[in-house]
Parts: sequence; structure tokens; C-alpha cells
Amino acid sequence: MDRSIAKPPGFVRSVGLGLITGAADDDPSAIGTYASAGAKFGLALLWMAPVTFPMMFAVVYLSGKLGQVTGQGLFAVLRKNYSRKVLVPTLVCVLIGNTIEAGADLGGIAAAINLLVPIPIAALVPALGLALLCIQIWGSYKMIRNVFRALALALLAYVPAAILARPDWASVLKATVIPTIRLERDFLAMVVAVIGTTLSAYLYTWQSNEEVEEEKESGRVLLSQRRGATKQELKRSQTDVLIGMFFSNVAMYFIILATATTLFKAGKTDIDSAAQAAQSLAPIAGNAAKVLFALGVIGVGVLAVPVMTCGAAYDLCQTLGWKYGIGKRLGQAKRFYGAIAFFTLIGTALNFLGINPMRALVVAGIVQGFSTPPLMLLIMFMTNNRTIMGDHVNSRGINILGWITTATIFAATIALVVTWIV
Repeated sequence: MDRSIAKPPGFVRSVGLGLITGAADDDPSAIGTYASAGAKFGLALLWMAPVTFPMMFAVVYLSGKLGQVTGQGLFAVLRKNYSRKVLVPTLVCVLIGNTIEAGADLGGIAAAINLLVPIPIAALVPALGLALLCIQIWGSYKMIRNVFRALALALLAYVPAAILARPDWASVLKATVIPTIRLERDFLAMVVAVIGTTLSAYLYTWQSNEEVEEEKESGRVLLSQRRGATKQELKRSQTDVLIGMFFSNVAMYFIILATATTLFKAGKTDIDSAAQAAQSLAPIAGNAAKVLFALGVIGVGVLAVPVMTCGAAYDLCQTLGWKYGIGKRLGQAKRFYGAIAFFTLIGTALNFLGINPMRALVVAGIVQGFSTPPLMLLIMFMTNNRTIMGDHVNSRGINILGWITTATIFAATIALVVTWIV
């Protein structure tokens, strides 16, 4: 294999893939979950941000590393190394989860825009779906990457939104470093929901695919040119993911803090959406906090929806052996772009079926939650397989972190089932 044929992407050029993935994790459904956590339980769940940070880093870094070393996306590697009995059920869960969540997020973005501009949500949803579809089909990879990077900065909106709420910083510090555990059904269910939302399966496939797209953009068009990775490239990816996951968790932290300091104290514990959280902040923390919160929902939501629809198309095409990639033109990958259009259309249509938006988010979260544990298990198996990874199998440290994360994901899924039964 000859990796000198094309110049590898430099640090400044390539850092941002992890930031995009991290921002996509804080989509409107996640924002709604975090806002609800703060509104219902105050500062009690702030500790989850630093606890989930290393777990997020582990899963996203390992999936990205798999893409770097193999030169292929996650489902392409799965297709090559596992039977259809493993591949197809995993794919179906990911496709269903991505599509439902993309649809719910379209509704969430529309609701947030409606808070700022009096345009009917029913008109905004299809307009948003069409606009995002056009960007994915006719935008170049470089343009899409740069737009996504800019949108990722919307994560910063939650910091001043929380500060405007004037929290008690001594109590905040205590809640951050000393975990609160309550053996109550609602509390445990929220812990599970936060873990499930934070470690969603679409993050894994997106990161591996974009590592591959980045190499193609740098000139490594052939698979033989992309196979393998230098220590410098893996170090760059590690740093990139670390930065991205840090910003993602900072956003999560300040969303919980904002609603805990305002809505929880005011007794407004029932928050059904990110838009409702933004609306409720206004009379307590001022209109500026409401606007910042809403802008955060819009910015990150516009980034997250294409990540889900495009990610679903990647997974489907890799499984079926079709041509794919947002670096390709429409005529070069018709089925890929057709799949993006299909998933976007279905997601848009879900908003007009009379389905409760939060119910749709719950269903999407459940499906994503059940697809995450086996997918993470497969990633751990593959990144420890020398036939696949060569000399780049996991180190002891990343293995320990990866297996702890995998065990936590399985435990959270089991706990979710228990909360339904008990």
C-alpha cells in the first residue's frame, strides 16, 4: 500500500470532523432530553456530562479509526467480515432510528424557528426538508464540510444562555463532581435516556464515513491508497475527536444547567421539547436566553438532520454494494442520493401523520438504543482484529475504556427494559 501517492489531510484542514459529529449528537431530540433532565431533576444530573465524555470519545474515535485504517465506512467493513444475519438486523435498526429521529428533528427545528418568526410549522417542515436535501445533493463535499463546521459553533449558544440564568456556582460545582443517584423509576429512566441519547448509533457510522471522505478529498481515491494509517494520522484523529466530544459535552452540561437553574426552580418540570424549553426560559432568564437557546436548536438541528439522512444512505449503500459518497456527483451515485431523498421524504412525512413529536423521539431513541449495544460490540471486535486492523489494533488503555463503554451501553439498555416492566 502506498500512502504517499496523495498528500494526507493536514491538522487544520481535517480537524472539525469530530466537532461535526459531536454537534450532531446534540440534535433537537438530545436537547429536549437534556432540557427535560434539568427541568425535572435540577442540578442532580450535571455529573453525567463529565462521566459520558470519555465514553463518547471512545466510541467515536474507534469508529473513525476503523474508517481510517480500512479505508472504508463502518457498514462496508461489517459487510466484508460478518454474515447477513448480523448485518441486516443491525442495518434495519439504524435506518429506522435515523429516519424517525431525522423527522422529529425537522419538527424540532421548525418549532424553534416558529418561536422567533411567526411562520407556520406545517410550512416550515417541508421547506426545511427540501433545502437540506438540495444541499446534500448539489453541494460539494468541501462546501458541506465547511457549512457543517460553521453550524457546529451553534453549540456555544448554550453557554451564555445558562450564564444569563445566574446559577449558584458553588452548588453547580458540587453537583458536577459528586454524582447523585436516586433509586427512583423516573430518575433512573432519565439517566438511561441521557446515556442512550449521548451514545446514539448514528455517530459511529458518520465518523467512519467522513474519515474516508476526507481521505478521498485529499486525493486518495483508490481503496489501496486509503488502507492503513500513520501514527500521525491516528493522533490527529484522536485530537480531533477529543475536541469535538468536549464541545458536545459542554453543550450538554450547559443545557442541563440552564433549565435546572430556571425551570426547575420555577416548578416547570414538564418539558416536552427543545422549543418549549426555549419558550419557558424567556420570562425567567429573559428574552436573550430564549433566543440563544432557540438559535442553538436551529443551528445544530440543521447540521444533525443531514448527518442522519446521509448517514442512513451510506449504511444502506455499503450494505448493498452500491456506489456512494457525498464527494460524488448525482450522476455518479444515483442510488445513494436517491436513498438520501427517500429518508428525507419519509422523515418529513412523519410530521404530518398526527404522531406526537415527543412520542416519535421516544420511539427513535428506543430503536437507536437497541441498535447501539450490538454495533458497539462489533466495533470492539473489529478494532481488535489484526486481520482487519493490522498493527493498529487497540491499545490496552483504549480497550479498557471501550469495553467499559460497551458494558455501560448494554447495562443502560437492560435498565431501560426494567423501567418498562417494574
